[in-house]
Amino acid sequence: MPQFGSRDIYGVIEHRGWLPWGVLAPFLALAFVIAGVLSGTKLIEPFVAVDRLGNPLDAVALLAFTLVPFGLLMSILLAWVRFVERRSFASIGLCGERKLRTFLAGHAIGMGSIIGVVLLIALCGGLGRTGDPTAWSSPASLLSIALLLLGFGLQSSVEELLFRGWLLSVLANKFNVLVAVIVSSVLFALLHFSPGERWLVSVCDFAFGVFTCAWALRTGSILGVMGWHAGWNWLLAVGFGLPLTGIDVGIPALVVDLEPSGPAWLTGGAEGPEGSVLCLAVFSVATAWLLFAPRRPGQVGKSSIAS
Repeated sequence: MPQFGSRDIYGVIEHRGWLPWGVLAPFLALAFVIAGVLSGTKLIEPFVAVDRLGNPLDAVALLAFTLVPFGLLMSILLAWVRFVERRSFASIGLCGERKLRTFLAGHAIGMGSIIGVVLLIALCGGLGRTGDPTAWSSPASLLSIALLLLGFGLQSSVEELLFRGWLLSVLANKFNVLVAVIVSSVLFALLHFSPGERWLVSVCDFAFGVFTCAWALRTGSILGVMGWHAGWNWLLAVGFGLPLTGIDVGIPALVVDLEPSGPAWLTGGAEGPEGSVLCLAVFSVATAWLLFAPRRPGQVGKSSIAS
């Protein structure tokens, strides 16, 4: 059975500085986002094509958006951990052996996961081929896609550092794991909310957060889920001609060009596959497995909520 008692989920938090109060941590995470992502977006707006909300309108803007704002957010967060809390980066989940191998394995699983979700929606009649040329006919598109591999590697990793690394560890330490999972996932969904979006999209965002928390907790590290998030975001953005979190900058598809051909609850609508009820089902099943599946002999996860 899952246990939700208070614990240091990535090992003991040995801080020589100030670890923020639990009730303050979500607001501090929001402040990090404002200082990093919003400020970074304002910095790049004069130089790239963005809409009135700061969303990128082409591949160059998307690359800049993944690098500058999230690079700034990473710098702020790591500086806070090192100089204010004065604790190790291992205590926010950057721990474990074979770090690069773990990240790359997660990346491969992330790409496989989004392929599976897209295939599932297509088999249910929600997606159809357009017949348009793919990125393989355009060297410029292939270059953009290759650069976005690095961009999404940074963007997705920074989100995991903030929500499943720093915030989850602070809340679990101050309260308990259950509170940490719920609060961090709610904040993740709120920060991805767009006015007028369907309620199912917010539920899917929350389920995304719970799933990634469960992965981090089971493995006792965020390296694998950092890779998973990066692989998922990158292939969804460039692989199928479909929106990623409501953003579609018109990059020719790397795999196959698809278009929605069914109701929004099935296809995800303007949000893309992440807003589909089938994606919600996949996250729910995967989360249940991470929480309740028995461990192999010798498999140890310091931070698992299942034991």
